[in-house]
Amino acid sequence: MALPNMDIADLRIALFSGNYNYVRDGANQALNRLVGYLLSQGAQVRVYAPVVTKPAFKATGDLVGVAAMPIPGRREYRIPLALWGKARRDLAAFAPNVVHVSSPDPVAHQTVSWARGRRLPVLASVHTRFETYLRYYNMAWGEPVVEAMLRRFYRRCDALVAPSESMAQLLREQRMNYDVSIWSRGVDRDVFNPDRRDLSWRRAHGIADDDVAIGFLGRLVMEKGLDVFSDTLDELRRRNMKHKVLVIGEGPAREWFESRLPSAAFVGFQQGADLGRAVACMDVLFNPSVTETFGNVTLEAMACALPVVAAAATGSQSLVDDRISGRLIPPGAVHQFAEALKAYIEDPSLRRSHGSAGEARAGEFSWDRINQAVADTYLRLIRQKTRG
Repeated sequence: MALPNMDIADLRIALFSGNYNYVRDGANQALNRLVGYLLSQGAQVRVYAPVVTKPAFKATGDLVGVAAMPIPGRREYRIPLALWGKARRDLAAFAPNVVHVSSPDPVAHQTVSWARGRRLPVLASVHTRFETYLRYYNMAWGEPVVEAMLRRFYRRCDALVAPSESMAQLLREQRMNYDVSIWSRGVDRDVFNPDRRDLSWRRAHGIADDDVAIGFLGRLVMEKGLDVFSDTLDELRRRNMKHKVLVIGEGPAREWFESRLPSAAFVGFQQGADLGRAVACMDVLFNPSVTETFGNVTLEAMACALPVVAAAATGSQSLVDDRISGRLIPPGAVHQFAEALKAYIEDPSLRRSHGSAGEARAGEFSWDRINQAVADTYLRLIRQKTRG
């Protein structure tokens, strides 16, 4: 039973993830940072997720493997299938006092049932707009079905956390749950800042000092809006707007993307100081994706004092102030995206002023303060469950 003075050191958190560390992405970077913070504050955490022989990075905390299978057509990802055997026994022995699920997969469904049967509070974090993925596979007709499935899952949880107010409001409008709070994202200012800009690195990748480099940052998959990005740059070329393209990231759609942008500088996957340098070497970030719930890449670019041209969708809407730190354009509006980029190509002073405004905004995002908000939510849910 929770005591009135229960604090973060009394927490025993069972965290479930569909991808904790086998493929690097913004969601699992946030989860690993959260676990690191919780452990540093004395909480006990156990992570349950698929494991592979060669993960993308070392997991933070204790990781217990769950049964999983590769996703057809996207074999780099795994679907957690069942909470059984060693994982289920480990969960029972760990005896959590709160459960955190981070993806609506079969194991998460089973875990929610397990927790509800024991009257344990369940928090779900929302990291991506799964229903929008179908648009990129010519199956947009299925969005209402996926949305209904997500609603059934999230309503069985006690509360949700979303990474932006725009995403939280969307979840309320979709009637996913009525207890939705914010778990934002932070940015490491030691890594992402304007001083990381390196003109010699730009030159080595074919970008002259006076070139305007339009950047893409993220995993190279179609749901990140690679088609809109490419079509927009085609439009800039038709308008004879001189620019260069810098692409940071890897993924299964790289070959397709390279064929669409044959003159772009593809620098592959970057991390740590190398990533900060690559981002700071852009002149403007172009993020046409509508699938993000927050937009880590947008925040990282803002921290490097770059203006951002983004789709007016969840995530970016909570970060970018239109016409102050960047531009928010209707999703898929290629001609409007091109017009916004054209303004930045032509006007260095506009790039500087909007970049400075973005850097100031990025300074508001502290990881410790952000992760403490999640711990406070755990404690609140335990208190509410104890009081019935």
